[in-house]
Amino acid sequence: MELTAEQREILAGAQGGGKAMAMRIQVGVGKCFDAPRLVPVARAHVALSAQEADVWFAGKLLAAGARCAVAPTVNPGYSLEYFQDRLTPAAIQNMQSTHQIYQSLGARLTYSCTPYLADNVPQYGEIVAFSETNATVYVNAVLGARTNRESAASALCAAVTGFVPEYGMLLAENRFADIAVLVEPPLRGDFDYAVLGLAGKRIGKGIPAFVGLPGEIGTESLIALGAELNVSGNYDLYHIPGVTAESRRIPDVFGGKPPRREVTLTQSDLEQVLEEFSPGGTGDIYYCVLGCPHYTYRQIQTVAQLLDGSPSRVPIYILTSATVKRAAVEAGLEDELRTLGAEIIADTCVDEPCCWGHLAGKGGVTDSPKGAYYMQTAGISLTVRDMATCIRWAKKGRIC
Repeated sequence: MELTAEQREILAGAQGGGKAMAMRIQVGVGKCFDAPRLVPVARAHVALSAQEADVWFAGKLLAAGARCAVAPTVNPGYSLEYFQDRLTPAAIQNMQSTHQIYQSLGARLTYSCTPYLADNVPQYGEIVAFSETNATVYVNAVLGARTNRESAASALCAAVTGFVPEYGMLLAENRFADIAVLVEPPLRGDFDYAVLGLAGKRIGKGIPAFVGLPGEIGTESLIALGAELNVSGNYDLYHIPGVTAESRRIPDVFGGKPPRREVTLTQSDLEQVLEEFSPGGTGDIYYCVLGCPHYTYRQIQTVAQLLDGSPSRVPIYILTSATVKRAAVEAGLEDELRTLGAEIIADTCVDEPCCWGHLAGKGGVTDSPKGAYYMQTAGISLTVRDMATCIRWAKKGRIC
C-alpha cells in the first residue's frame, strides 16, 4: 500500500499514539482488501452500540490520545432520561461512559441511525465512512455518495485518521448493477418496500437494479427497502432506474454489460417472504414498537392520524432522532400522542436488551422486520405487519 508522507507520519506516531493506533487498523483493513492507497474521508458515522466491546475499543483509542479529525455522528444507544427507572446501575454507568468517551473523542452525539436525513448528509460522489446497515446502503444508493460497509470500529478509525482504504464501493467500476429484479406487483406504501427488501434470498448476492417500480418513491420507502435488504441479505448498494442517484446520471446502471442474473418477484413471492419471516396468528399483544430505522416526522404524524383520537390499549413506543422529537414537541404532537398511549423516544435503538428486556415473553407488534430481527436476541417476539395494521391491533390489544 502506498502511503503519503502525512500518512506515514501518523503511522509512525508523530501525531500521537491514538491516531497511530487507528492508522494501523486502517492500513490493516486496506491490506486485507488489496487497497492501493488511503484516501481522505469527508464524513463519518459510527454505529456505536453502547455495549461492552464498543466502549472498550473507543476508550482504548481515547486513552492513547486519539481525537477525531472528522467529527462523526453516532448511532443510538439508549435514553437514560426515558429508561432510568428500568436500567441497572451497570447499564446506566455503561451509557454514561459511552457518552463521555465519544464526547471526548470529538464525536457529534446525535444518537440516530438515520443521520443522512438531517444531521450528516453526504453529497453525491463524496467519499465517506458510514457504519450502520441502513445508513450505508441509503448513502450509496439514494444519495450517490461512496462508502464501504464499515464496522463501528473501522468507521471510528476513519474519523480519527481522516482516511479510508480505497476499495469496494469507493471505486466506480464496482458500483454497477449485476442483477435485474423485475417487480411485478404494484408497491403502494412504505411497508411494501420493506417486504420487497425481505426478498434478499431470492435476489441473491450482488447489486440489484429493481425494474418495474414507480418513477417517484418516498424517502421512507427507500429507507425501508435498504434496511430490510440487509436483514435478508448483505447489500451495499441498489439501483432503481430514474429514482436512485446514480441511475439518474448514468443511463445504463449495468455498465454496458448484461446482468449476471434476472429475477422476477410476484405478489405471491412477496406474500411468502413476509409469511416466512413473520407468520400470521391471533392472540393478545402487550406493546407496539415503531421506528427501526428511526421514524421520520411524517411517519409520526401518520401514527397520530391512524390513532384518530382513539387511545391505544397497549403502549406504543416510537423511536426517532432527537431532531425529529424536538420538532414533534414544538408542534404539540408529542403531547397529543402521549394522551393516546404513544411515547416518542429519542436516542434509543431496539438492539439494546438492557432497556427492552422487560418485554421478553410478551407478544408485541412492529412494522419493522429489522426491529423484530434484532429484538429476538433479547427473547422478544414481534409480529410484523404494516403500520396501519399495527395501530389497529394496538387499539384492540390483540392480533385479530
